[in-house]
Amino acid sequence: MTTQRKKLSGNGLWESSRMMLPEHIVRIKEHSRESNAKEKPILDADAVEDIERIISASHTERTPITLRLFDRFEDLNVIGVVDRIDTHKQRVMVDGDWFQMAEILGATPIREE
Repeated sequence: MTTQRKKLSGNGLWESSRMMLPEHIVRIKEHSRESNAKEKPILDADAVEDIERIISASHTERTPITLRLFDRFEDLNVIGVVDRIDTHKQRVMVDGDWFQMAEILGATPIREE
């Protein structure tokens, strides 16, 4: 004597529908990525002043620095020498690339030994 399982009992409904549409897979990945997103921290005046001082020193002394930039999904670091400072547009150029001051979370001078 064989027993028949009802489709809706236990996990039967999901066991019978294992196929997912590509749109669903994309949305699940987007949701997972968005749930891991970080919020941008607000820097206090002392931290902003330290960042500006280190950037200015790199520009005048031609010394390399590491800039820590904000990104919602990963940690970004830029290493190089500050070529230009644009105070009007609030941005700095490091090795030929422009970066907005508002996106800089930290700056560290690189000590050469």
